[in-house]
Amino acid sequence: MLPTILDLSSLRVAYQAGLTPLDLVEAVITRRTAAADPAIFITPTPSEELRAAARDLMARAPEANSLPLWGVPFAVKDNIDVAGLPTTAGCPAYAYDPIADATVVARLRAAGAIVIGKTNLDQFATGLNGTRSPHGAPRSVFDAGYISGGSSSGSAVAVASGLACFALGTDTAGSGRVPAAFNNLVGIKPTPGLLPNTGVVPACRSVDCVTIFVPTVGDGVAIRKIAEGFDAADAFSRQASHASLPRVGLRVGVLPKEEREFFGDKAVERQYEVAIERVRALGATIVLFDYAPFREVAALLYEGPWVAERLAAVEDFLATNAADFEPTVRTIIEGAKGKTAIDAFNGRYRLEELRRKTDLEWQKADVLLLPTAPTTYTVAAMKADPIVLNGRLGRYTNFVNLLDCAAIAVPAGFDGESHLPVGVTLVAPAFTDDALAPLADALHRAAGSGMGIDLEASIPLGSAILPVDDGLVPIVVVGAHLSGMPLNHQLTTAGGRLLKTCRTAADYRLFALSGTVPPKPGLIRERGFKGLGLEAEVWLMPPDAFGHFVQQIPEPLGIGKIKLDDGSSVPGFLCEAYAVNGAEDISHLGSWRMYVSSRQ
Repeated sequence: MLPTILDLSSLRVAYQAGLTPLDLVEAVITRRTAAADPAIFITPTPSEELRAAARDLMARAPEANSLPLWGVPFAVKDNIDVAGLPTTAGCPAYAYDPIADATVVARLRAAGAIVIGKTNLDQFATGLNGTRSPHGAPRSVFDAGYISGGSSSGSAVAVASGLACFALGTDTAGSGRVPAAFNNLVGIKPTPGLLPNTGVVPACRSVDCVTIFVPTVGDGVAIRKIAEGFDAADAFSRQASHASLPRVGLRVGVLPKEEREFFGDKAVERQYEVAIERVRALGATIVLFDYAPFREVAALLYEGPWVAERLAAVEDFLATNAADFEPTVRTIIEGAKGKTAIDAFNGRYRLEELRRKTDLEWQKADVLLLPTAPTTYTVAAMKADPIVLNGRLGRYTNFVNLLDCAAIAVPAGFDGESHLPVGVTLVAPAFTDDALAPLADALHRAAGSGMGIDLEASIPLGSAILPVDDGLVPIVVVGAHLSGMPLNHQLTTAGGRLLKTCRTAADYRLFALSGTVPPKPGLIRERGFKGLGLEAEVWLMPPDAFGHFVQQIPEPLGIGKIKLDDGSSVPGFLCEAYAVNGAEDISHLGSWRMYVSSRQ
């Protein structure tokens, strides 16, 4: 039985246990049909096409989890091209049939993922609230009276309601973060240019980012790494040069009291304070920083000349189809008609002046911790005052792309009265995407707020992200070196530390070797064996200690590459085949720990 929320770790375990992509597709079709919110999708992938995609995948890669995203269902915001499905950007009259996938979609499909449909959005990605669509307003999965957040509204709701493992959105002003906060999800907002925008209908071409909605930070990082990479077809694509953050003494900047504006929302204010204390408990040093220059940058996005980029993206279509625009979207885009080249240059000058001021604040802090949105609103309230209330939602998000930052939005808890989720965002300079992830993951886990609509869900250990020190060597253990087992001290005393708990791929057998002291198992890979995968731990060791450790391994054990349930291959303990002749096959127990427990 599938869990309510589809995360990568749980799905891979289900596939190891015998679930097929065709089974999964049938479950998604059933869930999609029964979905309570009719406004999630603009164009669902037809059921027969979903089944055909599953069959094609099983023919192309018959072994379970043999591709990084084998059989993983995902949704795509309808301003991102998917070949075979129309792209509308939330405007039926604008619709066209793309002949090719957007670059990011093509990369994800090549990795085994299956598109389940094109999702609703604020028209032309103009808005942070999710109500500006002729296809209806997707709602918060926790209360249909409240907004879902936008513009990537349908994408967030699709993941939060359990229809997809992940969904693609876009983010210019906060559209990949605000909907995450309003639906208890993680929002991965990469450094601008890290994910190519080829095949994406632009909002503001110079600052647009493709984003990822996911149940866990670990899932988001894994998906981002598949989708990212330079694309010469995108003039704003960039070669990644990943930057680090301090591993010791990390300084996290928080808002001073005078800059904390929540528009009367005490619940968000309280959860922001709680999040600050969680970060402190995780070992960071909390510092105050001056948010004023960041706030001024945020204002430039809509009050400055950048709104003219929105007009540039649809100028010809607006000239012939003005009546087809959603009224608020039309008002915003037509507001750019008075902007001049002089305004554009002056806006750019002001941005660079403010950048110098923010550079001084980055000398105080390595990472910023901000509320994702200062409050939320009902759909009725938003429609009654669409521009002012929408503008409030971007108070802490609008500056991020203009200042070339990476960001990860994570759940922070719930309002005890309204039972609506609250989110916070970690922001850091360009290309710190990987370096931000361990703190974001730890902060999400500390919140204990479940995943999406499932508040009781535990974030899987298999998706954990721990800091990886440069030069450390990974090693997989499945037996006496597991945590709490007799030989684990050989790892810890050598400076090793646990990276994550996971499982092997399905085609491994485990045998209890006779005559070993202390008792040890033998791990053998047998092609075609359909097991459940075996409990494993990945440890990190200093190179010198790893070399000494390997030299001490007794026969018939040795080091070889072990395939894990996430498709990766990592060095670990394997056994020579002759040694398991006559040994007890304990594969059905799923772990050495279970075998030891049964013997006791």
